[in-house]
Amino acid sequence: MADLAKNPITHVIAIDGGYSEVFVKKEFPSSTITFFQFGVLSFSISDLETIGGQSFIDPEDIEKLKNIQRLKLCIPTKNVTLKDQPSLTCSVRKAIYDFFSEFIEGDSLLRTLAWFLFEEYSGTSQQWHLATCPNSTHSRHGVLLEKKNMKGDYSFVCEECGEHIFLTDVFRLHEAIDDELGAGGILGYLATLIEQMILVHLLRIVIKTKPSLLSEIIFIKDGPLAFFGQTANMHAPMRKLTTYLLENHNLYLAGLEKSGAFVEHADEIASKLGAGKTLLLSNDYIYKNILPGKADDSAPYARSSYYGGKMIFKAKDGGIHVVTLPVKDENIVLSPKVNDYPNLDVILTNIGKLRCDMYDSSLIPIALVNKLVSLANRPSALILEKFAKASMGK
Repeated sequence: MADLAKNPITHVIAIDGGYSEVFVKKEFPSSTITFFQFGVLSFSISDLETIGGQSFIDPEDIEKLKNIQRLKLCIPTKNVTLKDQPSLTCSVRKAIYDFFSEFIEGDSLLRTLAWFLFEEYSGTSQQWHLATCPNSTHSRHGVLLEKKNMKGDYSFVCEECGEHIFLTDVFRLHEAIDDELGAGGILGYLATLIEQMILVHLLRIVIKTKPSLLSEIIFIKDGPLAFFGQTANMHAPMRKLTTYLLENHNLYLAGLEKSGAFVEHADEIASKLGAGKTLLLSNDYIYKNILPGKADDSAPYARSSYYGGKMIFKAKDGGIHVVTLPVKDENIVLSPKVNDYPNLDVILTNIGKLRCDMYDSSLIPIALVNKLVSLANRPSALILEKFAKASMGK
């Protein structure tokens, strides 16, 4: 990794989320709801460097690194429905739609979702194919959602069953909900999804107000740049968006992993990787050294969920990091090269600047936002449970 003559990054924005499932009723049949909390943390590189050069740190200086916005969501998870909804599936759909209707930084996530899906940033798409109607199983061919047919509240009417389809139904979470067994299977997928939709929202706001700021901000997401489970179909439009930004504006975006097979492998090879060096992970390397299976040149690693490629980076201070950066083509993962990752040196240099010791090879923004949105800390699961029961008259 080459040294930068001048760091173009002036601000860091980190995004993370967490959730806690709590009992409304523990007796059989049990009932649960789930509270989500998402955080967007922003601070300037200059504030961080100022604190780093001080022998004694003023609490007011630390507060400069805690400029965080929290977003909250509550969904029924098992044997609970909203008052105006006939089923658990419908209740979850409505709760997610209502959350996306909320305004963040002067605009709604629904507006951003339409901008994202219909590629309004480039004007190249006017429709989205929804694999299944959330109201019935009437069509094996799914439903075509055309932008021209979208109502002012970001909903559609299914031509076959006549029922409403929310724009947020494109996430296909309704397919993984069972009205009897519950919605527990979607929680992790939903958390990861919303984190990245918040990222898209912030990118849209920057493009709308002052696109040149994209050359000064590094966006850091906790976890890889990928969508999982039912929401994996979002990786394709996300790749289109990141590619558009790289080609027409600029984009400094990285996903950082704290655990998992790749992190364990990174720890194993840390002593063999020189300080300031980066190992780009190819398909062959991944399946030979990290994951079971055989590499297949026709099937790049995680091609149906990732919109980025992985690498292992050892900072100059010895910190080891598993990083995902956006790539324009899934086939790059087969045999990646340095030039395949735009802004590689700038991103890795700034990751090296953000090291903290809260846990192994952690970064200050991820550690802070993770702690500040943790529902294990604020508020506790017990408080959430009492609040849930009181709100529902239990």
